[in-house]
Amino acid sequence: MSYTYAIPKNSQAWQNAVNTVANQLPSEVVGTDFTANDIAAKLAKLPLFAIIVVTPDQEANVDQLMQEWVATQASWQLAQVFDDEVAKANAHLISTDAPLTDVVIHRYLLTPKSDIGQVSKTAVAHIIDEQISSHLSAAIRADVHILSADKMLTRHRLACFDMDSTLIEEEVIVELAKFCGVEEKVAQITEEAMRGEIDFATSFARRVALLADAPISIVDEIIAKHIHIQPGAAATIRALKAIGYHTVLISGGFEPFADYVAKTLGIDEYYANPLLHDGKTLSGMVDDNILDGDQKAAITQKVAARLGLPLQQVICIGDGANDLPMMAISDLGIAYRAKPIVQAKASAAVNITGLEGVIYALGHRLDPR
Repeated sequence: MSYTYAIPKNSQAWQNAVNTVANQLPSEVVGTDFTANDIAAKLAKLPLFAIIVVTPDQEANVDQLMQEWVATQASWQLAQVFDDEVAKANAHLISTDAPLTDVVIHRYLLTPKSDIGQVSKTAVAHIIDEQISSHLSAAIRADVHILSADKMLTRHRLACFDMDSTLIEEEVIVELAKFCGVEEKVAQITEEAMRGEIDFATSFARRVALLADAPISIVDEIIAKHIHIQPGAAATIRALKAIGYHTVLISGGFEPFADYVAKTLGIDEYYANPLLHDGKTLSGMVDDNILDGDQKAAITQKVAARLGLPLQQVICIGDGANDLPMMAISDLGIAYRAKPIVQAKASAAVNITGLEGVIYALGHRLDPR
């Protein structure tokens, strides 16, 4: 069975929302294209906040909850954000084999009532985030994304994804370890790395060494029987490509799995570690240049440069600590069902939906048709 979702085409939703407070903006950004990179950079310094609430609670009165909060704030005003009718009428249609998580999406623009150019963004951002998240979490279950409004206006064009536990549900090296009967040993080494007792490269080499002499045929068997594409991943990649993104898989895992995932999802290119073998069995050796967190960031920079894109137009999505370097250099780092340290450092965190939550965190909608 096929399911169809619509993502508004060339929506002016966030531009129109910012236009409602244009008379309060500093003169250097008034009457300009808010999506232009140089203007978005200027807007980034202003205390304009995008608030996106994604909840599975169909009965939740999110608008009322938000109005209750803003009523306690003498200096702030709230405006709802809607897609224009032209964008909805000409929406990109995204098909998927499984339904996406049933959620309600609410979008708002939060701005000071006056003196926008005089309010310290840094001083208020953390307070607003903490207050709104606390107010909503007491009443509903939701992903609450509170971002600088310029993030909604920037023309992002490159999306870089982690693979293990992000595009797929599994950790590939764990699946390989299960087949080789060394799952506990691999888990022990992983724990040592997480405690900071050994670095990623050392832990990776030690874990791969435990796979030595395993038949290469296990790769195809694992792919066929034990690798599952993350819910919402297909819709996410199709939606991003529909609105003009170049998509890249960057994994600390292995090339045969990255090749399968990239081809299955239609991702434009991939980077991963080679799985060394002699044609019959795994060698248990690793390449000299292990693809770790720093390499992920370096690849992100190289791909962006090759495409002629500034890092301001890059988003990165992942779940682990080795994804933080590439997330840190991007304009938006989105954590997907991630470890606490990653969620704390990410621009946004997706927890209650499938991977399509990335689309919502970017300020878009995917509405069922």
